[in-house]
Amino acid sequence: MSGSGSDDGQKASAGADPHGDEPLLTAGAPAAAAEVAVVLLHGRGATAQGIINLFDPVYRHGVALLAPAAERSRWFPEAFDAPRSVNEPHLTSAVGRVRDAVETAAAAGIPPERVIVVGFSQGACVAAEFAARHPREYGGVFVLAGALPRNSAEERRVDGSLSGTLTFLGSSDDDPHVSVDRVRETAATFEAADADVTVDVAVGEGHAVTEASFDALSSRLSALLDAD
Repeated sequence: MSGSGSDDGQKASAGADPHGDEPLLTAGAPAAAAEVAVVLLHGRGATAQGIINLFDPVYRHGVALLAPAAERSRWFPEAFDAPRSVNEPHLTSAVGRVRDAVETAAAAGIPPERVIVVGFSQGACVAAEFAARHPREYGGVFVLAGALPRNSAEERRVDGSLSGTLTFLGSSDDDPHVSVDRVRETAATFEAADADVTVDVAVGEGHAVTEASFDALSSRLSALLDAD
């Protein structure tokens, strides 16, 4: 095979799966020795290490942290509420990285029911999309300052059950990027899929991980660890 042919093949592969060659950062307890795994999804312009640092206050013994990195620090190029076609293949590639992280945990002996998927901002949209595309029982899905990137009732329909999955949506009434209406639409979608849904709308906290969101994640980790 010629050199140019090989380069073209690599470009085509990268184009179909733009996040495919990005690293999966790990922190906390080694997965093989952990009791619970948390998959952390960073926001646009941020990094996998940054999201690990952000959630350091809720870390405790026995928890493995898995943080995929997005190509060019963005999970998809356009706004989350743009037509879905303009965010492909990035969105599907992003969901694939979450699936890979969940499978990494499973290979180390941590089943999905003990895996919490947490996303902030763009990462929250990816977390929601992952749950919608791969419905089953998870340890938790935390959608923080984000919403499901689907723009119609038909698109938002989930083909499967999230029964047993604690789903927490944390937002603020003055978030300039994600309206409370979109957060509540996402909540309704997951409720229809039988998830155990909590919506918390803070006052005046903007586009951020709220104190209530940190508290809810900490409580869920404690519940899963104490269930052993």
